[in-house]
Amino acid sequence: MRTITLGTGRVGIADAVAVSRNRAPVDVSAEVIRRLDHARAVVDRAATGDVPIYGLNSALGANTGAPLAPEEQQRYQTSAVRARAVGIGAPLPEDRVRAAMFARAAGMAQGGSGVSVAVFRALIDALNRGFFPFVPGWGSIGVADLPQMSHIALALIGEGEAHVDGKRVAGAQALAAAGLAPVLLAAKDGLALISSNAVTVGHACLVLTDLARTLATHDEVIALSCEGFRANLSPFDPHVQNARPAPGQALAAARLLTALDRSGLAAPGAARRVQDPLSFRCVAQVHGAAHDALARAVQHVEIELNAAADSPLIDAGEARLLSTGNFYIPGLALAHETLGLAVAQVATLTVERCIKLLSSSASGLPRQLTRHGPQQSGFATTQKPLTALAAEIRHLANPACLDFLPVSEGVEDHATMAPHCVAKVDAMRERLVHLIAIEAVIAAQAVDLRPADVRDTLGSGARRIYEGVRARSTFLDDDRSLAPDFASVASWLDENAR
Repeated sequence: MRTITLGTGRVGIADAVAVSRNRAPVDVSAEVIRRLDHARAVVDRAATGDVPIYGLNSALGANTGAPLAPEEQQRYQTSAVRARAVGIGAPLPEDRVRAAMFARAAGMAQGGSGVSVAVFRALIDALNRGFFPFVPGWGSIGVADLPQMSHIALALIGEGEAHVDGKRVAGAQALAAAGLAPVLLAAKDGLALISSNAVTVGHACLVLTDLARTLATHDEVIALSCEGFRANLSPFDPHVQNARPAPGQALAAARLLTALDRSGLAAPGAARRVQDPLSFRCVAQVHGAAHDALARAVQHVEIELNAAADSPLIDAGEARLLSTGNFYIPGLALAHETLGLAVAQVATLTVERCIKLLSSSASGLPRQLTRHGPQQSGFATTQKPLTALAAEIRHLANPACLDFLPVSEGVEDHATMAPHCVAKVDAMRERLVHLIAIEAVIAAQAVDLRPADVRDTLGSGARRIYEGVRARSTFLDDDRSLAPDFASVASWLDENAR
């Protein structure tokens, strides 16, 4: 397995996914250790000085500016971690916790946190040994993920809880099981561990990876819908895209044409209509906007993976500590809000294509895709879950980044709500997978109601989806519950996205 080495270049979302889901080992370059040593020397000198420095020789949050005596500084770091471990709700799954730990390690490796080398190595060792802290899922408002990061730090110092063989045990017991010892926090080490958006950034790495794969699979499902509808492919022609080079549009059109490679629809006169409904004709435009929004979200996340976003920030070259706002990530929050709106557009188009396939006047196929007339319901009732899922996605697309309240005696009088913006996209993707599954089953039924030669000339991507659907959902002749079919196809599609 490929080792991810910090300090040899920029890290990306793929690196975070490799560590979090595939347990790729993490290594550290000598340059990173040199960088950390230099920054730590600045911290150690400042800790004994008279200049008040946030989180080092003065207190945090609402107590900002209250001085800490030299003999209090080390103990305060542990106390600060304990006090901020206030997460609530169901625990985060292992891949999200590992992604957060990797994101924090990547940020520390930039040298701006002033963390002790021993604490940094403890975090790397915990990742490589599979140490899995218990981290409740709720509590962050996007002004650094203090509650969740504190639960990770609490376990590293031998307190709190962690998971071992599927059970929650005391942090010290979990460390021993992993062959690790509790880490001792020196001045600023606690703040360096917890003052980070790593939980949000790590989650975003997983969400964006899964969404990219879901959209790629969706292209092939849409290709199958085009086959069932006998759609006109001219809107996907490269000349059309070049005439209006909107971001992402040419990519979306090219992916659809790839999924329709060798399709009989490419033959002259194969399309049934001169101009199709917008849910078919404008796929490249809508999905192109989604690809563009996805790319912007990726850009923001990878900036954070490679950033020194600490406050105070260590400037080793000038031997100083600077108060910053770099922990504030409105750009990442807004990028995910935009992406959520794009996903809602994709979902709406999906529902409309399904409804068009069920309409005999639009598709030229039997109404509700049953050949038995009004004695059978066919796919009529699938319009209920289609519209219910689309409604949930539209609701989730409403902005979360404005829903904050001032805290910490008004010092933190604004919040990005970035964790919620990312979580919304995750929830939307989950529902989108079920919408895509329903579309895939409907599209396969439409293909089977066409003349037999249509099945013989499916595009390569459309054929892959058709065969995958038919392995899990047989042709609907007599009415039956389609819920198991949809669930099975959704599970298959989701596996393709991970």
